[in-house]
Parts: sequence; structure tokens; C-alpha cells
Amino acid sequence: MASDVARPAPPARRARGRSSQRRSRVAYLYLALPLAFYSVFMLLPWIQTIFLSFYHWDGIGARQPAGIQNYLAVLQNPQLRTAIQHSFELMIFFCVLPVLIALAMTGLITGPRRPRWHLIRAILFVPQILPPVAIGVMWQWMYAPDGFINQALKWVGLGGVARPWLASFTWAFYAVGVVGVWVTTGLCLAFFASGAQKVPMELYEAAEIDGGGRFRQFLSVTLPHLRGEIVIAATVTAISALSAFDIVYVMTGGGPGTTSIVPGVLVYQLGFTTFQVGRASALAVVLSLLVLVIISVFRLVGRERA
Repeated sequence: MASDVARPAPPARRARGRSSQRRSRVAYLYLALPLAFYSVFMLLPWIQTIFLSFYHWDGIGARQPAGIQNYLAVLQNPQLRTAIQHSFELMIFFCVLPVLIALAMTGLITGPRRPRWHLIRAILFVPQILPPVAIGVMWQWMYAPDGFINQALKWVGLGGVARPWLASFTWAFYAVGVVGVWVTTGLCLAFFASGAQKVPMELYEAAEIDGGGRFRQFLSVTLPHLRGEIVIAATVTAISALSAFDIVYVMTGGGPGTTSIVPGVLVYQLGFTTFQVGRASALAVVLSLLVLVIISVFRLVGRERA
């Protein structure tokens, strides 16, 4: 029998292979710059934070080894428990309420023969392009004793309700929470509105033929197609709640007392007010791990229901 002779690959196949390799190299080159920026400005500082968390350091003098003392001190700090509790409570304002409000608005602006409300969507998205510090300053002025909110209450005959909102031990936290709802609702709406555009119009028409009204169409057609967007929106807004700093610090500084303290503000106070850089780094690491756990839970839930 004649021995089998390996045949060379056809020229077209070799050309496709070389083209695929070139595309792969180009893709890696495009990824190299973002990866370099991420490593320099995110990964390396986080590694340095972990390193500093095992030392006593005031930011100026020599570092002294601390072992796990900083972590023990952080975990035994009652302010940390209060701050973490506030972070989870802020998730109601930064995550739960914005997602529910955005879903309700999505049901109103999507589907067949419904107004798109592009202007409303653009207005609600404005907070996403504003610096958080500017948002904090703006709302601080609005919540002032002579600010817009109290003046508006007086104009409608509710002057007895007016109060110094950010100086109130009862209302300061909720005042910050309202700002969180305002900031993140537009982002959730952008996610859901874009996701609703992929729903085939034939499904709405079939639901309408079956006698389904607008609410039924939203539950049966729109909502099942938004599972991925809901998980993404919930993850992003939950991270915003857990890592909140700018708005809280500008508006209340964590006060009055500790009524609106959050881990981000506590990290700043430990590092730049009391100069306990090692303890601040330990708290930052604990906060990072908490965020990673929350992200993992959301991804697990989203994968199970996808």
C-alpha cells in the first residue's frame, strides 16, 4: 500500500490562520494600554494598601510592623459596624429604589406605540456626568435652612416641616439617601431602556392579541428580557452604596455625630485626620473584600436566573 502523505494546508486556510493571528496580536496591543493604566492606577495602589495595612504608620515617620493588629482594631471598632450598617442601608437608596423606579419608568416608555421620552431619559442621566463633589455641594445648598427645599415647603404652606435637614440626627442620613436615589435612577433607566430595545415587537403584539394590557406586557415580555441588565445595574449601584464617599463627605462629613458615617468617610478620617494610615489601609482592605463578596453574590444570583 502506498503510504499516506500529509497534504499541505490549502492556501486559503493558511491565509485565514495568519489573518487570525494578526487580529489576535492587534487585540492584545489594544488591551495593553488600558491594562497598563489599570495596573498603575488601580492594581499597584491596592497592593500597596494591603502592604501598609500590616504596619503602624503616620504617613511621615518610619513604619513599624503591626501584624494583624490593625485588622483586629478595625473589626473591634464600633464605628466600623455602624458605618457598614449605614452602607447596607444606603443600598436601599442607591440600589433598590433606583432599580424599582427605573423599571417602572421603563414600562412606561417602552413597547409598541409608546412615547420614547428621550428628553426625560437625558435629564435623568445628567447626574452621571456631574462630579460627585458638585452634586454634594448643590444638594447641601438645597438642604440648607434657607435653601430651596425649605423655601419650597414654605411656599406650599408646609413651613412647619422645614428644618435644617443635614444637621438633624433623625433626617441627615435620609437626606443623603434621597440624593443617592436621584443620582443612580438615571443610570438604571439607561441600562433598562437600552435592554428593552432588543425585545422583538412581535412579542408585544402577541401579548396584546392575548388580551394583555400594558402592565401584563411589561411583566410577561419586557421584564424577562431585562434580567442581565437588572443584575448589572444592581451590581453597579450596590458598589456605589458600599464605596460612597464624595457625596456623604461633602454633605455631612459623616455627621451629625455618626448618623451618616460610612466606611469611605471613616477611611479618610483615619488616614488624614488621625494619621493612622495602617489602620485606614486595613479598613480599606476590609471594605474591598466586602465589595467583592457583594459582587460575587449578585453574579451568582444573575447566573442562576439567566
